[in-house]
Amino acid sequence: MKTSILSQLKRDRTFVLLLAPVLVYYVLFRYVPMFGIVISFKDYNLFKGIGESAWVGLKYYTLFFQNRDALVIIKNTVLLGGYKLLFGFPAPIVLALLLNELRSSLYKRFVQTISYLPHFLSTVVVSSMIVMLLSPSRGWINHAIQALGFPAVNFLQEAEWFRTVYVGSEVWQHVGWGSIIYLAAMTTVDPQLYEAAKMDGAGRWKQTRHVTLPGIATTIVIMFILEIGNILEIGFEKVFLLSNPATYDTSDVISTYVYRVGILQGGFSYATAIDLFMGVIGFLLVYASNQISRRLGETSLW
Repeated sequence: MKTSILSQLKRDRTFVLLLAPVLVYYVLFRYVPMFGIVISFKDYNLFKGIGESAWVGLKYYTLFFQNRDALVIIKNTVLLGGYKLLFGFPAPIVLALLLNELRSSLYKRFVQTISYLPHFLSTVVVSSMIVMLLSPSRGWINHAIQALGFPAVNFLQEAEWFRTVYVGSEVWQHVGWGSIIYLAAMTTVDPQLYEAAKMDGAGRWKQTRHVTLPGIATTIVIMFILEIGNILEIGFEKVFLLSNPATYDTSDVISTYVYRVGILQGGFSYATAIDLFMGVIGFLLVYASNQISRRLGETSLW
């Protein structure tokens, strides 16, 4: 067995070398730091270190659930993640289907390039663009609203607008990049199926419904399962840059709360307990959605 593994590694040494940097990255920055989760069960003291800090068990988990802000924070995180899944998940599929129907390759490449570009902009740049566009005095959107006879809206200072702004900007920024996977999946659909559908009198819409969508169904299910696990993984940077105390009722999420209590206030054990709890919830969501998918169909991650 040992000889067989060594011979396979020797045979595939080029691929192993290509994979090595990725493995090193995940080991150093994903797996090694997992040792730090132990401080969620300790009264961590920066000067004593992890080993010398006293064990406190589930003290910080209990504190979190007794905190009156916990329900609001969890609610905001779940709602932002749910809206992002509801509107952000189907958007790349729709864009890919529309691009697949374009017959002009030049126009198709142009649309793809324009839709991909926002993904490569940093979160700081995107947030700055949003702030400028939504400015009540100089923003283009408010200029359009005022031109229609309505008063200017201070979008970034009103809590009820935060979720709309965040989810809308997320869809705009990532819809093009997300469509790449579905466009690639569409290339695997047998062209003869389209020819057979045409012979049966199927138009473009029926071909999409009965040939294209079933052909990429496996990809859609796999991506949906992965997205389910990211419901609670709301990006810290954009929320932090767009939110302010006036919008905390709808914008304060787990990641920003952990930043405040963990980094600014020095509550490392408390912050770690919150983050670990949400990580476990994310894993359970992925596991449950995978089990449901496997029971209802033949597609699953494992």
